[in-house]
Amino acid sequence: MDTEEAQRQLRYLTDRAEITDLLNRYLHSLDRGVLDDEWARAFHTEDVTAEMPVGTVHGRDAVLDRVRQGMALFDRTAHFGTNSVIEVDGDRATARGAQLSTHVLAGGRDDLFVSAGHTEADLVRTADGWRISATALRIAWTWGTPPRLPEEFAPATTA
Repeated sequence: MDTEEAQRQLRYLTDRAEITDLLNRYLHSLDRGVLDDEWARAFHTEDVTAEMPVGTVHGRDAVLDRVRQGMALFDRTAHFGTNSVIEVDGDRATARGAQLSTHVLAGGRDDLFVSAGHTEADLVRTADGWRISATALRIAWTWGTPPRLPEEFAPATTA
């Protein structure tokens, strides 16, 4: 293997590791609940599109607002992502995986709501590192008591 090929492979592996870290930190951040402008900039491009069970939104500020509203429905959560398939092509990448989310409903109730689904993300390399430019979470199944959604949310779907 020549030096150029070794550098190309190292870059590819480094990119995959950085993307994996970004996606893992994103799920962990949901459980910590610190959802502010810094959070939004750390994970998303300014023009991000996010397709969520509670509707599709466009733009980093809209994603931040929708995630805040969604997470407010729960007192505690645990999000797990796995089986990531990451493909890197220069300064763009895609990631596909599975997500299992456990939620304790807000309001002092101990009701559980569990959802599992498939995630897809488009990512771009920015001056600040990899960021999500488009994402989709498609729920495959749920179990337990679903949260009562505010009227501004689109109905949750299962697919």
